[in-house]
Amino acid sequence: MAKIKTAFFCQNCGTQFAKWQGQCTACKEWNTITEELIEKPEKLSWKPSQTKSSRLTKPLRINEIDTTAEARLDTQNTEFNRVLGGGIVPGSLILLGGEPGIGKSTLLLQIALQMPYKLLYVSGEESQKQIKMRAERIPSKAENCFILTETKTQNIFKQIEELQPEIVVIDSIQTLHSDYIESSAGSISQIKECTTELIKYAKETATPVLLIGHITKDGTIAGPKILEHMVDTVLQFEGDRNHVYRILRAHKNRFGSTHEIGIYEMRADGLREVPNPSEILISKNEEDLSGNAIAATLEGIRPLLIEIQALVSTAVYGTPQRTTTGYNAKRLNMILAVLEKRAGFRLGAKDVFLNITGGISVDDPAIDLAVVAAILSSNEDISLPKDICFAAEVGLAGEIRPVARIEQRILEAEKLGFNTIMVSKYCKIPKLNSAISVQKVSKIEEVVAYLFG
Repeated sequence: MAKIKTAFFCQNCGTQFAKWQGQCTACKEWNTITEELIEKPEKLSWKPSQTKSSRLTKPLRINEIDTTAEARLDTQNTEFNRVLGGGIVPGSLILLGGEPGIGKSTLLLQIALQMPYKLLYVSGEESQKQIKMRAERIPSKAENCFILTETKTQNIFKQIEELQPEIVVIDSIQTLHSDYIESSAGSISQIKECTTELIKYAKETATPVLLIGHITKDGTIAGPKILEHMVDTVLQFEGDRNHVYRILRAHKNRFGSTHEIGIYEMRADGLREVPNPSEILISKNEEDLSGNAIAATLEGIRPLLIEIQALVSTAVYGTPQRTTTGYNAKRLNMILAVLEKRAGFRLGAKDVFLNITGGISVDDPAIDLAVVAAILSSNEDISLPKDICFAAEVGLAGEIRPVARIEQRILEAEKLGFNTIMVSKYCKIPKLNSAISVQKVSKIEEVVAYLFG
């Protein structure tokens, strides 16, 4: 018999304690420490004898190590490949997290049905019939996708031995449990043990494993923080369920950059890739409407043009309202104070509503100037020219400050047909073979004079 011992784990951060106590000394949370039985087995779930690739058995000099790029597996999904850095690295563990109902399972099932590799999709949350019904809505061309509904890791590895898949998808890691741990599925010890078994399998066989992970109410991956340290890549699927657009970000990536994002549109037949999101996020209104301005922003290293909408009206109640959607409310209050102090606009007794179209949230300071232009346009009830966009930060002294990667923003604006872009006077712009006019300003007063005479 294996020795059984009792340990106490914090359900919030995963810290282990020798005995129970009311407060976790690591994360300072109360009543999160629970007792769990841990059984240390002598037998492993995965047998390392059945390996496809041999591991190094002796140390090498650093100049003797082969640095040639390893061939990646193409997922047939351009946005997913971009976020991963060019495809899936053999032997890697990829963790995908996101809100309930955001489309995590749909995304991985859609990729599984498109890839030309033998793939095993293991689900502990849905039956095979439910997965089949969802797969019928998604256009697929692959015939090598196998569906398994199982939560016990020992049974999963038996099926893996027989099938020998090239890729494994687990939906989700919180539903798995191992017989070697005497605790419920989703507990700290079960998540760590199951992930360790999958890591050993992935590294020994060079088979990539994609995991779906639940999140807490704070938006972080559920389970111990060590889970994110153990895997190679952590992806976050973001978006509002009331809107159709989803953003895929990499919070950690051992094989590529974390600055890339992928954008999808949720439709009845699955998730559609959005190769040029700027055209979708900008409305095609033919009418001249006041309060609309276009900002050139960056999501990671990807330039986007987004539409800012502002509405300024007389305050009905005693205290003016300041409401934002997709923008920082504190930053809006700062910009309104700058307009009142530096430009002389009396906005203290008016309601100001600000919205970023498309349901996305942006924290890039480069959209400050577009916010200023939209607010002034609504306040004066004068529409802005449709062929102008903005890319600059506004300081507390009313100065227009430069922003990073200005050349990428200029080229994106020119590609979408804009004739003028307003930037800071202090931007160092390289010589670009572009026809777009670059209007440089240094103060709020110059912006007001240029837009409204």
